[in-house]
Amino acid sequence: MRNLRLTLSYDGADLAGWQVQPGRTTVQGALASAIGRLSGENVLPQGSGRTDAGVHALAQVASFATASTIPVENWMKALNDILPSSIRVLEVTEAPPEFHARKSARAKTYRYRIYRGAVCPPFLARYVWHYPYPLEESAMVAAARVVVGEHDFTSFAAVDPERVERMAAGENVQTTTDRTSNVSPTNVRTIFASSWTREGEELIYTVRGNGFLHHMVRNLVGTFLLVGKGTVSLEDLRRILESRERAAAGATAPASGLYLVEVEY
Repeated sequence: MRNLRLTLSYDGADLAGWQVQPGRTTVQGALASAIGRLSGENVLPQGSGRTDAGVHALAQVASFATASTIPVENWMKALNDILPSSIRVLEVTEAPPEFHARKSARAKTYRYRIYRGAVCPPFLARYVWHYPYPLEESAMVAAARVVVGEHDFTSFAAVDPERVERMAAGENVQTTTDRTSNVSPTNVRTIFASSWTREGEELIYTVRGNGFLHHMVRNLVGTFLLVGKGTVSLEDLRRILESRERAAAGATAPASGLYLVEVEY
């Protein structure tokens, strides 16, 4: 058996997310189908994490075991010939037997794009959150720094039934969308970097951490927006983080603006 590692990019606007779902187009489902057509194997590739419906990826990583003798250099072209145009394989390499796209991950970077102009170009609307209303962007810059470090991010985590089931079964679970090895079933994560930057008409949030809970980045963005509107202060944000109560934080930002940028191993 060979262990193959794939790097993928996808436009999530019309996809039902990463995880395979009956009757819906997902990245995992489309990839499994394409692999099956090429190798004749019933394979379910594992991703570094589960992106939700509407979320995009610049460099998602997946892995799967195969008995196929197809050379690695042929996999990329063959898969891209089969996959929908919204999903592209950027690279295929042979990985050590112990490599697992999810369990071997050590850090991830996500980006969230908010379009601040009065009129959002129609060809950009599916890939940003259009928010033209007044915001104190400097306050949001300061707020991003509050979450750097190791914290319990329960206040920014959506309930994930699948994770609850895995925990009930005694599986060692770190997170719903991301998890690494040698972890315990808690909502504690370490954020290495968290910042807002302005690029033209876009306000962009970039966050790098060792793992992210279900909807965590989008919930952070929704709460930072409240700081920008002046309804939540920096001290309020610290209290929200410490409260470990989802109801205390802001609403979930739309999926359209979120991108998985990089996975580190």
